[in-house]
Amino acid sequence: MAKSITRRRALKGLMNGAAVTVALPFLDCFLNNHGTALASGAPLPVRFGTWFWGLGFNPGRGVSTKTGKGIEFLEECQPLVPYKDHINYFSNFNTPLDGRVTLVHFTGWVGCRTGSVPLQTTDIPAPTIDVVIADEIAAGTRFRSIDLSATGNPRDTISARSTGSKNAGEVSPVALYARIFGPEFADPNSATFTPDAKLLARKSVLSAVGEHRQSFMKTLGAADKARMEEYFTSIRQIEQRLELETQKPAPLDACVKPSAPAEGPMGTQLDVVLSNHKVMSEMLALAVACNQTRVFNMMYSQALSTLHRKGEAFIHHTLTHEEPVDPKLGYQAEVAWYNVRSFEAMATFIKAFASIKEGDGTLLDNTLIFANSDTNYAKMHALDGIPVMLIGKAGGRLKTGYHITGNGDPISRIGLTAQQAMGLQIQKWGSASMQTSKPISEIMV
Repeated sequence: MAKSITRRRALKGLMNGAAVTVALPFLDCFLNNHGTALASGAPLPVRFGTWFWGLGFNPGRGVSTKTGKGIEFLEECQPLVPYKDHINYFSNFNTPLDGRVTLVHFTGWVGCRTGSVPLQTTDIPAPTIDVVIADEIAAGTRFRSIDLSATGNPRDTISARSTGSKNAGEVSPVALYARIFGPEFADPNSATFTPDAKLLARKSVLSAVGEHRQSFMKTLGAADKARMEEYFTSIRQIEQRLELETQKPAPLDACVKPSAPAEGPMGTQLDVVLSNHKVMSEMLALAVACNQTRVFNMMYSQALSTLHRKGEAFIHHTLTHEEPVDPKLGYQAEVAWYNVRSFEAMATFIKAFASIKEGDGTLLDNTLIFANSDTNYAKMHALDGIPVMLIGKAGGRLKTGYHITGNGDPISRIGLTAQQAMGLQIQKWGSASMQTSKPISEIMV
């Protein structure tokens, strides 16, 4: 391929007689050799989201070994008891490595969410489950997905199309409010609607540069062609969002615009994380009810959790390895305290969706939340039996309130079940020993 292609290269075309240019993303060829039921009568949409917490829980203190209908949450998971009838809990599903090494605090969550085992700690071997589902259900909303991180770091994200294409998380409740409910928000229940004149005049930039685009693509190698296709897909999604904003949205009884939050601190101090997580959870649920998105991701704590109490030196992750097991209690007491906080946060997230009435049920009834951690017993970096939950009925497509044991089956069975419950026409999912064609029929309607 000719090295004459430079970073200044752009696609050019005409739109309404005016010159149009589209800048290009960074490509390999730019780098040297060393070189991310409605009011209208339509059925209520089914939404999909994920929730993540780091470091699992202490053995024998999360969920009892009783399986079948009726989940028995133990000490560390007690905050989930009020929502046990809305949850399916999965135990004894495993992550076969096929000879690959365990990448601690990474292999587990990547396997859960992609159905594939990574080769190295920067490897996302397949699109995460939220991205796959968004490709099917995100049309017709302003945001293809909303990604949130309560840790204050936008790089704390577990959503990606590929190794080089990760979705950054929104970390500020104030910025989240401005993005969702700011000037561009169109209240679906408002009697009036006046679209922006500039949006009405907008035409497709991609169409304007179509001819030049085709000739340019012929000059690229395979890797750059794939990257350009992702780039053009992103532009098209922006254009579709702008097109939506020129049309009056359908009324939604569950939609209520919230009040703007106050400015506050960010970071991994535990009280700050819990506060920001609560505000963003409630705002996210309203955004979903207002049909701003149908796909979302929330990170409560990182796999290498840096949560810490004010004034204390040890973080959650450090405690899982350095705190001795109390000889009388039989577990790590400080770690257990942090674990309870994780499930209090999960209960807050569930409540935000369960508290919004929608149709003859709740927003949670019309949602499916895939919740998982990165490990089972953090002290040992255990990958067998990583805790995973499916929360919500997915619009009546799932039965809930079950504890299902996998008996050593690949954990990818849970992801396949979630995708089928969301209406995807998919018969198998995963790769190598993680590939499965067996959904969990016990909970399928």
